[in-house]
Amino acid sequence: MNESVSGGTPAFEPEAKPALTTRMKRLVLGGEKNPFDKKIFHSMALLPFFAWVGLGADGLSSSSYGPEEAWHVLHSFPALGLFVALGTAITVFVLSAAYTQIIEMFPGGGGGYLVASKLLSPTLGMVSGCALMIDYVLTISISIAAGADAIYSFLPAGLVGWKFTTVIVGIGLLTLLNLRGVKESVGPMVPIFLVFVFTHAFAIFYALITHGADFANVASETTREVNSAAASLGWFGVFFLIMKAYSMGAGTYTGIEAVSNGLNILREPRVLHGKRTMRYMAWSLSLTAVGLILAYLFYQVTKVPGKTLNAVLFERMSAGWGTPGEVFVWVTLFSEAAILFIAAQAGFIGGPRVLANMAIDRWLPSRFAMLSDRLVTQNGVLLMSALAIATVVFTHGSVQMLVVLYSINVFITFALSMAGLVKHWWEVRAKGGSWKRSMAVAAGGLGLSAFILVFVVIFKFYEGGWATLLVTGGLVLFSWWVKRHYVQTKVLLRRLDKLVRAAGVNPDAPGTTPAELPEIK
Repeated sequence: MNESVSGGTPAFEPEAKPALTTRMKRLVLGGEKNPFDKKIFHSMALLPFFAWVGLGADGLSSSSYGPEEAWHVLHSFPALGLFVALGTAITVFVLSAAYTQIIEMFPGGGGGYLVASKLLSPTLGMVSGCALMIDYVLTISISIAAGADAIYSFLPAGLVGWKFTTVIVGIGLLTLLNLRGVKESVGPMVPIFLVFVFTHAFAIFYALITHGADFANVASETTREVNSAAASLGWFGVFFLIMKAYSMGAGTYTGIEAVSNGLNILREPRVLHGKRTMRYMAWSLSLTAVGLILAYLFYQVTKVPGKTLNAVLFERMSAGWGTPGEVFVWVTLFSEAAILFIAAQAGFIGGPRVLANMAIDRWLPSRFAMLSDRLVTQNGVLLMSALAIATVVFTHGSVQMLVVLYSINVFITFALSMAGLVKHWWEVRAKGGSWKRSMAVAAGGLGLSAFILVFVVIFKFYEGGWATLLVTGGLVLFSWWVKRHYVQTKVLLRRLDKLVRAAGVNPDAPGTTPAELPEIK
């Protein structure tokens, strides 16, 4: 401030323009947000419908690759897919009901990490958190990779060389959106999400209506194939084949945990909105997955190189429609690719929050709990992005391999979360209430999760399963080292405080210099 010569009144210099880097940052990421604004968190929170888009897309999009993996196992006996469809629906509702309990018990979010930490032990919580973090990295990787597969299923074969580049660019774009904020990243996705829902609902209902008269034939064909499979494989072999297909389709169930993990981004009342979002996810996922398996059966879909199974299904379904059929296939596959990109959003929402929770508990560096000026866990977003790109490079964007890595980690978290619920309900049984029903749901979820986890590890160990166990184990050891470092630092600080006070120096007094503090030996 300068004094004017004439009147002595203060003359203010014009405010300097922000630096170019600051202006570019505001253009790309948006301006700073005020954390002291009482309305800021309410305006950033999501209603159930938008949470269904941002978090539920992770579960719903898994119908694009989960049923396909199960179907490939049944290539010789496709009619057995009816049993897989039934098992899929049951599993979705059991796991959703169990995670609804978690929503009620942990309204602040945190999901599998907090459940295992509070109901089992902090160490098991750390293991669950590590598996969950890698699960979210793989959520980003597999969603973008599967989306690219869907896109290049209807593009000319000569363009397939650009698929890997598309995956990397897709991860980069989502990273920028999430550095702006959660609500800003979800809003533009709503129209695409609705196109996916309507096109796939239409395809499933069309298949059911046009082949409704074939249900009797399908039932008789299933009976014939069961007898044929029993004759060649034995009854144990039939059961084993169905269970293998059911387990290999485990990718269908991934994403169910996303709502409980990201509960803190929902608008109040969180529990009510969280449970509503979970219902949206459970019904949409089960109906889509079961409907697609039945449609595969009706249209006798088989694998075609370079195309997803859904692409083959939609092409066969619309074969006699002419130009409208071609448009339908293009729009449906585009929406499928787009929702897979949207599903990666769950990794950017949930992953940084798991990192933040673990950082607060000192299992990871504390910088992952810090917010940017956009009130975003920026370090977590950037780490998730970097790890997702590394995963895509390591697997060459192979959806089949990513599904294996994905399923193992998510079911480690599922199993630990369900075990925590079982322990909780057993400990509170003396209080009465509906603990038996709640425990039955949790025990059912534990049994299903453990069964699928064991099957996937055994059958896919040499196809990439070893890699995810190795990486998860490495992250567990790293988290243990970080925790030990913080504990040792705390001990040293306490020792320094005792030495300082014993020397008669008040470390809190103004003007105390480091030279006045005693040396720790």
